[in-house]
Amino acid sequence: MGLLRPGLWLKKLWILLLVIVEVAMGKVLMTLFPERATQNILAMGQKTGMTRNPQFSPDNWVPTFFSIQYFWFVLKVRWQRLEDKAELGALAPNCPVIRLSGEKCNIWDFIQ
Repeated sequence: MGLLRPGLWLKKLWILLLVIVEVAMGKVLMTLFPERATQNILAMGQKTGMTRNPQFSPDNWVPTFFSIQYFWFVLKVRWQRLEDKAELGALAPNCPVIRLSGEKCNIWDFIQ
């Protein structure tokens, strides 16, 4: 990954704090108001156009929200989005890709 660009560490720290607060508040709300929190999570899925599968009960997956695995996943995704921004006139980001063989590499390695 190399050295961080100036100011990137500050942005990463800010995102870390935001995710910590988001997960902590979600955990508190899931503890105090489990039915309402579940309704809100299901409503967010309906807003995005996801249809509800009657064979896949929300009781199985709603408790996974705001867990430690959820925390690490959200933090990883937000940090990757922060680093993979393309700017006009600058080099394109060297995003990770997976070859058909299953090998992980970066775009610049894949092109060669």
